[in-house]
Amino acid sequence: MTQRAQDIRVDVEPAYRADESSETEQRFVFSYTITVHNHSAHSVQLLARYWKITQGSGKVQEVRGKGVVGKQPMIGPGQTFRYTSRAVLDCPVGVMEGAYTCVDTAAQRPFEVAIAPFRLAGPNQVH
Repeated sequence: MTQRAQDIRVDVEPAYRADESSETEQRFVFSYTITVHNHSAHSVQLLARYWKITQGSGKVQEVRGKGVVGKQPMIGPGQTFRYTSRAVLDCPVGVMEGAYTCVDTAAQRPFEVAIAPFRLAGPNQVH
């Protein structure tokens, strides 16, 4: 059976890092904790990431790279992989979205897992 992207669920928990941010320097730091759930019958390996970061100012940044946090984790059937990373914006609000490139280790077929847009917002941000 070939791995399907819908067998992989990605949960995101963003958080504003006031201790690392500086409004006067227009530096707004956000952490985000990602949990990747493998609901398939096969192991999958997360090979690469793509992020599109859209800041409230309209500035768009795209990030591509191997794996996540320096790893290309293998996630067994029914298992999860969790990591925390961060993004630095020049304004207190933004949106991130993206995709992971994974491979089904049984079929050796790559597939994409979309990561739905999530909001990065400092305190007291309405939009």
